[in-house]
Amino acid sequence: MLKVVTPEQAGWRFSGLRILELEPGCSHSCDAGADEFIVLPLSGSCTVACEGESVTLSGRDSVFTQITDFFYVPRDTYAEIFSIAGGRFALPSARAQRRLAPCYVPAADVPIELRGAGRASRQVNNFCSPEAFAADRLIAVEVLTPDGNWSSYPPHKHDQYVEGQETALEEIYYFEVADGPDGPGFGYQRAYASASDHPIDVCVEVRTGDVLLVPYGYHGPSMAAPGYPLYYLNVMAGPDEERAWRFRDDPAHAWIRNTWSGQQIDSRLPMTAARKD
Repeated sequence: MLKVVTPEQAGWRFSGLRILELEPGCSHSCDAGADEFIVLPLSGSCTVACEGESVTLSGRDSVFTQITDFFYVPRDTYAEIFSIAGGRFALPSARAQRRLAPCYVPAADVPIELRGAGRASRQVNNFCSPEAFAADRLIAVEVLTPDGNWSSYPPHKHDQYVEGQETALEEIYYFEVADGPDGPGFGYQRAYASASDHPIDVCVEVRTGDVLLVPYGYHGPSMAAPGYPLYYLNVMAGPDEERAWRFRDDPAHAWIRNTWSGQQIDSRLPMTAARKD
């Protein structure tokens, strides 16, 4: 296992992520326990066995080549992931109340959304957004940003009001950056919250395999350096029974959206589409 983020490790209650790397011919057993999770190929293909059924995920060569199919695993069950040729797989998760049915979704059914305009253009693969897939608490999407562009922009946060108190969706960013001709690429991510009992203001360099936890506050932009397209997987969950984005721009920067009406979407988008076998 390359990365493991549980709610207990993160110091919160709901969101989790595991990044699994399998050598050729190897398998991994997953006990969902109280979590629902998705098997999402980042590179390579695999077979998922769950509740007496076996499903093959065609996967992809990399996150920059195409959209992938995926498999949803409900809470209170087991799954076995096996890969003939090996690969890397993301397992985004959330603590769940309801037990739903296991579900396979082909890549062709994953909605693609192009957001922003100009240098704020990006592609969002809404494989587990509230509008596209019926999970219990889990929200997860993939974002692809052409090199030189900004995404997660304008800066924003995801607030919820539960029992009269403001809480935030617990958010995880997992990054991959395209390599250059002479080595690995890099990007940047900012997160901040000044009006808080625990103020933060960070801007960090990110490379392939890096994980950033955002427990609260505004975050963005995610910056793709020139020459290095940027990918990130967003994983979110929170206490509200209604599964929703709760999206709020930072008022100081919300005006940016009004500038997009006169700009075109970056012609490099979409960067990826579903596999055509």
